[in-house]
Amino acid sequence: MQTITVNTLSKSFGAITALRNLSFSVTDATMYGLIGPDGAGKSTFMRIATCLLLQNSGTVTIKGFDTLKDAHEVKRIIGYMPQRFSLYTDLTVKENLNFFADLFGVKKKERRQQIDKLLEFSQLRPFLSRRAGDLSGGMKQKLALSCMLIHTPDVLFLDEPTTGVDPVSRQEFWSLLNELRDSGSTIVVSTPYMDEAERLDCVGFILNGAIILEGSPRDLPQQYKYEIIAVRAPGLVKLSRKLSFPDYILNVQTFGDHLHLTVENAVDAIPVVNSFLKDNGIHSVSIERITPSMEDVFLEHMVNGH
Repeated sequence: MQTITVNTLSKSFGAITALRNLSFSVTDATMYGLIGPDGAGKSTFMRIATCLLLQNSGTVTIKGFDTLKDAHEVKRIIGYMPQRFSLYTDLTVKENLNFFADLFGVKKKERRQQIDKLLEFSQLRPFLSRRAGDLSGGMKQKLALSCMLIHTPDVLFLDEPTTGVDPVSRQEFWSLLNELRDSGSTIVVSTPYMDEAERLDCVGFILNGAIILEGSPRDLPQQYKYEIIAVRAPGLVKLSRKLSFPDYILNVQTFGDHLHLTVENAVDAIPVVNSFLKDNGIHSVSIERITPSMEDVFLEHMVNGH
């Protein structure tokens, strides 16, 4: 069942086109990710889908409700966590939760039970009386998520929710999202992290306001039309900036202490690459064909724009 349907959605700001005929759908109780560079249109889509911005054309429907015609009903069933979620730093964890409960009209008889549930869910109970401004980055994000969930929305929109959060807190945050998805929530999330993209049920690579590739993290690397060679050698990454690689190497990307070379045929390319590097004074080379990763797929389509 399709929970979210986006149909030829377009939005411009003067001469700048943020979204151009954006179309995709999200099935019930899944996590869908929008992956793309800054300015690709991710935040613009989120704001339209959450009734905070009007599109120029196209439609977004959420559980059968149109975001233009049925905005009141849409707002009732969604939760939205923007990049900069407006927690009240002078209020405690408990006071923030109560404030958002008031904001969303949560009835008094349901509020205590819901807050208790969220405190247990987010593991924030020990910090109930701590001011939000004194929480760590990871705990602030957990509190922001809890405030978003106070009215038990069915559909969640999260715009780069873990940017700037430490790796351990990111892991904990995604565990919470998995729990929500497993309990029946439908989640749309944007993220710049490829390790997070691999956690999603489906991803859409967005560039210049349109989806250029879509599929599951498991299937997308299998559709990669080229082959990848991983190359390691002392000082290689630093020296690679000075090298003019041959034409048969279609792309060169740095991955930590090694390089990924994109080629059409790894078996033919490996000995040639090995000789090329040695001719340029790079020895003790480790070189092997590897399975393309989500990041390889992402970078290939971002570079080529298709």
